[in-house]
Amino acid sequence: MKVTFLGTGTSQGVPVIACGCSVCSSNDSHDQRLRTSVLIETENEIFTIDAGPDFRQQMLRENVQKLDAIIITHGHKDHVGGMDDVRSFNFLQKKAMPIWASEFAAASIRTEFAYAFADDKYPGVPDFDLQPISNNDFFIGETKITPIPLMHLHLSVHGFRIGNFTYITDANFISDESWKLIEGTEVLIINALRKQKHISHFNLEEALNIIEKLKPKKAYLTHISHLMGLEKDVKKELPPNVEFAFDGLQIEV
Repeated sequence: MKVTFLGTGTSQGVPVIACGCSVCSSNDSHDQRLRTSVLIETENEIFTIDAGPDFRQQMLRENVQKLDAIIITHGHKDHVGGMDDVRSFNFLQKKAMPIWASEFAAASIRTEFAYAFADDKYPGVPDFDLQPISNNDFFIGETKITPIPLMHLHLSVHGFRIGNFTYITDANFISDESWKLIEGTEVLIINALRKQKHISHFNLEEALNIIEKLKPKKAYLTHISHLMGLEKDVKKELPPNVEFAFDGLQIEV
């Protein structure tokens, strides 16, 4: 299975206009991050986890010609804001796009894209086929996906496990029950917003503590904000099995 990091950043702590600091003015591609999402390719399926406001740009950059589904971690704008551009795949594939989402995330999608669910839809609007995520395994084609319930402050969100690979973003609490679903993971992707503590995201220290406890063979940090600092500086603080993900990075799991 191949995992491509479509985006590894966040709107959190990023100035609307570049402030001229070292991160804003960096020419290093590791510091230039679109909103967080991954593309997963198995032998027979290709799908994304989340589709934020940069979805179209990310699909074009990776030359994605086919998409079987989108899985949603939660309904915040930076994770669903690009779903209008699903219409391109609707046109190419001649069918609605399966969108796997929890009840809460689906409600956000129905509100954000109400025109896509109208009884008398305008021609050409995106066509979504909402599929419910509970706490049970589900399948995209032959690929089994295990939802992992997490908390993003007071909001219920989902991470996902596929075989020995686990993806977690926008979380700051893992219950004992969810921890059991993650144990044994060999490749872990987890959010680390910044060094300072945050009300609803793991910070760098918290993410590294989770990695130390789980002991995956390899861990990648994602959902990294402007406030983390330059990648070349902060990576010196990381254990040997941990690295910052960056946009366009591809890994085999």
